[in-house]
Amino acid sequence: MPRNDDRSVSDVLRDILGNLQDIVRSEVRLAKAEFKTEAGHAAKAAKPLIAGAVLSFYAGGLLLLGLVFGLSLVFPPWMAALSVGALVALLGAGLIGVGRTRLRSVNPNLEKTTKIMKEDVQWLKDQTR
Repeated sequence: MPRNDDRSVSDVLRDILGNLQDIVRSEVRLAKAEFKTEAGHAAKAAKPLIAGAVLSFYAGGLLLLGLVFGLSLVFPPWMAALSVGALVALLGAGLIGVGRTRLRSVNPNLEKTTKIMKEDVQWLKDQTR
């Protein structure tokens, strides 16, 4: 490697760009490794959550069936089933409405990330001038 006094500006810039490329590659590798690790943790956490959700779904159905049977002691069975079905439909419609309202407020643009990336590009341009 030549002494620093003997290096041309183009050699120094080439070394700087090479080092920046190495840094970016290292950051990408680190991000991939972290994502892979976190995805594994998320998968382990998701299994019992999914099993619990399935069991809760069945439990909810059985509770609704029990409600229909209980109401059929007071009302005709068809009216008990109709009233429980209507109640569940109203609750579902309300939850869908709330979810749609919340979904409308979601901004898919990554404004902060875009701004930071633009600042990084500008900084890099300023450094190479």
